[in-house]
Amino acid sequence: MAPAVTLAADTAKLSSANTGFMLICSALVMLMTPGLAFFYGGMVRVKSTLNMLMMSFISLGIVTLLWVLYGFSLAFGGDKGSLIGWSTDFVGFQGIGKTDLWPGYTVPVLVFAVFQLMFAIITPALISGALADRVKFGAWSLFIVLWATIVYFPVAHWVWGTGGWAYDLGVIDFAGGTAVHINAGAAALGVILVIGRRVGFRRDPMRPHSLPLVMLGAGLLWFGWFGFNAGSWLGNDDGVGPLMFVNTQVATAAAMLAWLAYEKIRHGAFTTLGAASGAVAGLVAITPSGGAVSPLGALAVGAIAGVLCAMAVGLKYRLGYDDSLDVVGVHMVGGVVGSLLVGLFASGTGQSDVRGLFYGGGLDQFWKQCAGVLGVLAYSVVVSALLALLLDRTVGLRVGEDEEISGIDRAEHAETAYDFSGAGGGVVTTAASAPATARQHKKVDA
Repeated sequence: MAPAVTLAADTAKLSSANTGFMLICSALVMLMTPGLAFFYGGMVRVKSTLNMLMMSFISLGIVTLLWVLYGFSLAFGGDKGSLIGWSTDFVGFQGIGKTDLWPGYTVPVLVFAVFQLMFAIITPALISGALADRVKFGAWSLFIVLWATIVYFPVAHWVWGTGGWAYDLGVIDFAGGTAVHINAGAAALGVILVIGRRVGFRRDPMRPHSLPLVMLGAGLLWFGWFGFNAGSWLGNDDGVGPLMFVNTQVATAAAMLAWLAYEKIRHGAFTTLGAASGAVAGLVAITPSGGAVSPLGALAVGAIAGVLCAMAVGLKYRLGYDDSLDVVGVHMVGGVVGSLLVGLFASGTGQSDVRGLFYGGGLDQFWKQCAGVLGVLAYSVVVSALLALLLDRTVGLRVGEDEEISGIDRAEHAETAYDFSGAGGGVVTTAASAPATARQHKKVDA
């Protein structure tokens, strides 16, 4: 990610090629949030489909306004004590000219801002998968406001902002392993520890209602992730962006196959849900590490993440926490794996000359990665749990048991995802309109 400094005169010249590339990447990352909605929406039961879609979709509206008003300033403004940023020029985007360049780069500040906006949008949406079936939509919307302000914006500054403590320490996070995935996964863990399990957890079947929808969502995520990862270098002038593009594909493929192999050995079948989940695990793990490792290193990162994330998903049943759609097992664990493996597989020929243990660099970078991982994880778990507790004690975070059982879609949105009333294409008859003979037969049968 580009460093954050205040607006200043820059000798660089605006590159129309890099600017156009970054606008396309921004659109790809935006598409990931609806893709995530489909991915999550297919994984829940029919009665929760719309709620799951909306929990992701609403982030597009809420976070966009927060980002323009003050979020970009908090994340990428001038450093204040290594913990937060602030620049009045960024508030409301009032002091940003259309041709002002992001310092040190050939793209406008507005392009960088909108690219980073898409990261800010999808991160709270990731959390929603852990809370399926049981959270009030209004309370969730308020949670997004608070969490983005108190957790995401500061953490983004720590990791990517000049002066942020993780940035200055030298923690490598190319596109969001700590700031996005560990942050969201840890937040999910904090919230579910407060709100508790779904009614029927461990007892009732809670299988995905539409695996085709899951696969569609996974495909959109995979597609959009090329913008998410390759775009994070803010241009294509030195080959790092293309390296990240290649590594994204390699790691995702390796993780999908590794997850399926584990699943076949452990459970005896290759499932479509496993293929989709494995792909996402690979995408998560390569996000922090892809600019630092070689393609063979990316293969190793993906394969390791695929197996470890598949193993982690089963822990919720052993430990008793209800992570509905495996946000902790895939995003938190995948983010941790990808971030730490930088310290082992960094080749020194990618985004920097930093080398990991297996390339003769010792453990120095590994310990830096550990500091970044633990700092973000601890902060996000604790603050997210406190925010959930605050909302639960005030506005109420969870729907009632009757509403949860009957279906959160009807309770919160007054709609259902599917209307089967006309299924089959025939004329729907009622008792009043049925032929007399049919009514007589029904009476006799009764």
